[in-house]
Amino acid sequence: MARKKRRFEQLEAAAATVDPKVKPNYRDAFQMSVSGKVEDIGKKLEGQGRNLLYGLAALAVLVILAGIFYTWNKRSDAAAQTALGKAIETSQAAVSASPPPAGSTAKTFKTDKERAEASVAEFQAVADKFGGAVGEKAKYLAAVNKLSLDRAAATTELEGMAASNDEVGKLAKFALAQVKAEDGKTDEAITAYRELAAMSDPIVSKDTINIELAKLLEKQDKKQEAVDIYFSIAKAASEAKDSSGKAIPMSQTARDAKDKLTALDPERAKTIEEQKPASPFGN
Repeated sequence: MARKKRRFEQLEAAAATVDPKVKPNYRDAFQMSVSGKVEDIGKKLEGQGRNLLYGLAALAVLVILAGIFYTWNKRSDAAAQTALGKAIETSQAAVSASPPPAGSTAKTFKTDKERAEASVAEFQAVADKFGGAVGEKAKYLAAVNKLSLDRAAATTELEGMAASNDEVGKLAKFALAQVKAEDGKTDEAITAYRELAAMSDPIVSKDTINIELAKLLEKQDKKQEAVDIYFSIAKAASEAKDSSGKAIPMSQTARDAKDKLTALDPERAKTIEEQKPASPFGN
């Protein structure tokens, strides 16, 4: 259950951030993750803005050709993002058999199925009403939420989106890779992950892509290739510095990679020394 929840967060968060005035309750994805994690679509994607689920990018206002067009576009853009934000809130609402506390206005659902059905309906309504870039992201999120309801139909929808090379296409390809992996189609999943890892900007964090690839290589008994990937992720993270030269703490993905490396090749893992974070007092 925890693994499926994390996977779903990666997919969602891999889309981008909506208008800052709208305050949906994001989890990182993608990009993570769905990103940014995906703000992971939130924050899942590991709070990486565009990682992660995953990963909802804020829409840029179109070039102003005339005053009336500008006014109309700004109003339309805000309305679309507000609607998308509300749909995201629904998709991340709490699931509980108990009623919400008195006075609470937060949405709750009795089952995951009820939440998924409500989410799909809301995302589809956004896509039908607004179209454009927001509509495409809404279609992607509708398909991701539909995976638990009608896996075959959702997979077909994601395959159609993955045919394009835009943001939504890349997010859909990542989602499909995870679906293929869960369905036991390991070779197909590996191919998809390799294609994403080779892109200059796959939207989802490359560390997230590569660690998923390495896990599948492990399953195929390609231990050395998996070890090389885990080492590369952890080594780069252990040496990362910000613009002022200060050490950057390792992300959870990098820590996971180091843990995997330690289990598979403990001697090689010992060669990675994590930097000490700078003292807040400048010492």
